[in-house]
Amino acid sequence: MRIIFMGTPDFAVPTLDALVTAGHDIAGVYCQPPRRAGRGKALNASPVQQRAEALGLPVHVPVTLRDPAAQAEFAALDADVAVVAAYGLILPVAVLAAPRFGCLNVHGSLLPRWRGAAPVQRAILAGDAETGVTIMQMERGLDTGPMLLAEATPVAGKTAGDLTDELARTGARLMARVLADLPGFPPIPQPEDGVTYAAKIEKPEARLDFTRPAETVERQVRGFNPAPGAFFEHAGERLRILAAEVTGGHGAPGEILDDALTIACGTGAIRPTLVQRAGRGAMTPADLLRGFPFPAGTRLW
Repeated sequence: MRIIFMGTPDFAVPTLDALVTAGHDIAGVYCQPPRRAGRGKALNASPVQQRAEALGLPVHVPVTLRDPAAQAEFAALDADVAVVAAYGLILPVAVLAAPRFGCLNVHGSLLPRWRGAAPVQRAILAGDAETGVTIMQMERGLDTGPMLLAEATPVAGKTAGDLTDELARTGARLMARVLADLPGFPPIPQPEDGVTYAAKIEKPEARLDFTRPAETVERQVRGFNPAPGAFFEHAGERLRILAAEVTGGHGAPGEILDDALTIACGTGAIRPTLVQRAGRGAMTPADLLRGFPFPAGTRLW
């Protein structure tokens, strides 16, 4: 098939690779424009742009697709289908309608649960037992289109980074399967029951709230790993907890209970297993405590 691929982050790269491996004709790759990052504020191309250029594919980085000229350029590619994976820009109706078979999306949840921007993180934070990938036909609504194929996977203590990588591979495989026999996957409308929305993650959410149950705090640690990073502040410094386990213990919320950095929560406690000081690499709590002591009884806020 003649395909336009639309994606930006690492999540989308396996799907692009799967399309190329399957021998499809990639008419163009759309991704968000390079962003300035790092101390030098240099322009950095997205993972998809870097991969597409390495493959010798034509790349388009419009700031918006609402411009008639951008829409005309998109339509002129004369695609059978557009494949979308975490592109990050709104697709106007003219873009959705341009390919012969419309636009198919790789979405990182079992729709209709967790429509929206951050389905992986929200599934972890909510304590969902499972999540998955849905291949859906895009329409004007936010992830409201009919579904072609879905596959579930257990959450099972995974971090957002681990789960995103897994779902990226699953999504690539499912999309390749759908495109190999598109008539064999008739779209099925999403059920009206069970709709939830995965709002974009805001950095303040990553501040650990030790008044919550330990199980909820541990989900914060996993849900915000690798970004933006679950954190607390102490002695004027922000520290991240990268991994933790739920354990027994009683004390005031945020109280250090022992010399292993066990922290009391609203109910139960968590014991960090991997932490990070600002500007430092990841380390064990034992390594942290050698140079940054937390006496038992210390309260974290």
